[in-house]
Amino acid sequence: MKQIYLAGGCFWGVQKFFNQFKGILKSEVGYANGDSERPTYNEVCNGSGHCEVVYLQYDESHISLKRIIELFFKIIDPTSLNRQGFDYGIQYRSGIYYVEAGDAEIIKEVYNALEAQSEQKFVVELKKLENYYPAEEYHQQYLDKNPGGYCHLPWQLLHLAEIKGEKEDEEEVEICL
Repeated sequence: MKQIYLAGGCFWGVQKFFNQFKGILKSEVGYANGDSERPTYNEVCNGSGHCEVVYLQYDESHISLKRIIELFFKIIDPTSLNRQGFDYGIQYRSGIYYVEAGDAEIIKEVYNALEAQSEQKFVVELKKLENYYPAEEYHQQYLDKNPGGYCHLPWQLLHLAEIKGEKEDEEEVEICL
């Protein structure tokens, strides 16, 4: 089992999006790379320096880190600084935070290839995870608990499994994006 931490605006939609794919064993929303220990949501929204992240534990025999990063870039605007959709502020910055040093090379390879195809410079942080704290329980699986809740991602991206009738194979998602 491997792990990665992704920040792409509000963590509710990012979590729901990735939960659809075979090989994602666990997801949890939380706060990362800030200046204080165990911040509350209120503290994160008021300058603690943390960003909203989704922790993913995955089985690389079903989904690779490369594919996770490629999918992540399909749901964010990598040129938008501290903003995704209507969510703005440092807590909504985009970032990819790794634990294993060997993952940095894979992440940078995908990042550089996608940035080279773009007409703009990317502003997504690529860093080793400094710290992580799980968010409050009411944030966990929020969009499953609150189906009408706000999300900056289009409805179709959050419901690929329902649209296709099964848990998505990450290789088949191209036709839907």
